[in-house]
Formats: sequence, structure tokens, C-alpha cells
Amino acid sequence: MNEDKENTAPAPKSEQEKVRVDVLLVRRGLVESREKAQRLILAGRVHSPSFPRLKPGLTIPGDTTLEIIEPERYVSRGGIKLEAALREFSCTVEGKVCVDIGASTGGFTDCLLQHGARLVYAVDVGKATLHPSILQNPRVRVLEHTNARYLAPDLFPEIPSFCTVDVSFISVLKILPALARCMGHEAEGIILIKPQFEALRAEATRTRGIIRDPAIHRRILDEILMTTPSLGWKVIGLIPSPIPGGSGNREYLAHITRCSEAQSAYPAIDVDAIVRNAFLIH
Repeated sequence: MNEDKENTAPAPKSEQEKVRVDVLLVRRGLVESREKAQRLILAGRVHSPSFPRLKPGLTIPGDTTLEIIEPERYVSRGGIKLEAALREFSCTVEGKVCVDIGASTGGFTDCLLQHGARLVYAVDVGKATLHPSILQNPRVRVLEHTNARYLAPDLFPEIPSFCTVDVSFISVLKILPALARCMGHEAEGIILIKPQFEALRAEATRTRGIIRDPAIHRRILDEILMTTPSLGWKVIGLIPSPIPGGSGNREYLAHITRCSEAQSAYPAIDVDAIVRNAFLIH
């Protein structure tokens, strides 16, 4: 009874009447109770362009713009990219043993876990990069200080059947041979293609690492499609990343499966259309 009285205060007489932030959130129907409003405010999840630092008891004009900021679903933006690829390519990782190359903070690893992966080997050349929630997850095996170019099967007590790759300052093509040695013949995965690390050095330095020329994007993607079969893999799907890289670069996500070099070297993928789409959405 007392809670009902607390949560249903009468509307202000005018839009300029000052109201507590927590009360205003309840009146607008943005939250169910003042208690929840206070928790959200203290967690920094309530935003106002007019008041950069909100407190539950702060009084503000009744017409102040307030927005509830949804929590990030993954520990980094990488999870958003991988989620889009899993959905687009209808990839299922539930119950699978996976390996995440270039784990970094753990965005891809987090996405794999949330989509039901039984076990994820998080591989990174660095150390102490994983988000604590990923580091402490019992379904994660951390392989730090590990150069993915030299992966060996004995690193994986359980053979991975699904891989993800998100690497920087190295071509993704240099990672694929080692992955092929460590995974089964029916393995598949998602690789993030970053043009700035696939382009010629002169091309990247000329534009300070931002590859804006669609022709370079097309050439890079064509090279990856043609080269992967000689490395034990084949690209069977390709999309632009739904969000740009941290520096604003347009990126791509490729669905790969294991193959022999004798298999088709160039699948029916419209690279021109994919690059055009990438330059339209970003």
C-alpha cells in the first residue's frame, strides 16, 4: 500500500515545476517504481542532455529529456559483430567446443558463450586482456601469450569445431593454416576481415589506417576468397560488419568452412554488391 502511494505521485501542475529525477521516471512510465529508478540512476543508466550528472534526489524541470540507457549485451562491441554473423549465416554454436583467436576483452567469446557454446578456448598474444566476467567463466579456457600463427593441436584437449578470428596488425590469412591443423575436417567459423590490416602497407599509411577506397576493399576480399582454399578453408558467406571498427574502418564478416585445395577456389559471392552495401551503411 505504501509502495503504491510512493510510486504514483500526482502529475506536476506545470511542465516547469521541478520534480525529483526518480519520481519523474516513474510518472513517465519509464520504470515501475522509485526504487528501480534510483538503482538505474546510481548505475549511470539514466541520461539527460541537460544534466550530465544525475542523482535520484536531484530536482529538475518536468519537461526535461530523460533516457534509459540499455546495458551492453556483450563485454565489448565485438559481440555485436559476431552476433550479426551467426544470425545471417544461421550458424549454431550451442553445445560446441569453440576457439576464439584474438580474444582481447572477450566480445566474441562472450557472444559464443551466450549462444550456448559448451567450451571456448580464448586465445590472445597479450596478457590480462579478458573482461573479469569472461576470465571467471568455467566454460572458458584462457590461452594467453599465445601466437595464433603457431597453434598446435596439443593445446586443445578437446578439438574445436567452431572458430572465430578477430586479429589486428596481421593478416587473417596468416592465422588460417594453424587453425586448419587444429580443427576437424567439418569445422567452420567466422572471421572478421579488417581492410587496414589486409591492405598494402603503402595503402594503409597513405590514409592513416583508414581504407576509404572501395576498389581496395574489393581487391582484398577477392584475394581472401581466392586464397583461403589453399589454406584449408573456404569462404561460403560474406557480409559487411553491422558496426564499423574502432577507428571507423568498414569491416567484413566471413563464414568459413574446412575444405581441401581441390575444392572450388571461388564461391558465388557478389563482392561488388557487398562492398557497395558496406559503404552505404557506414
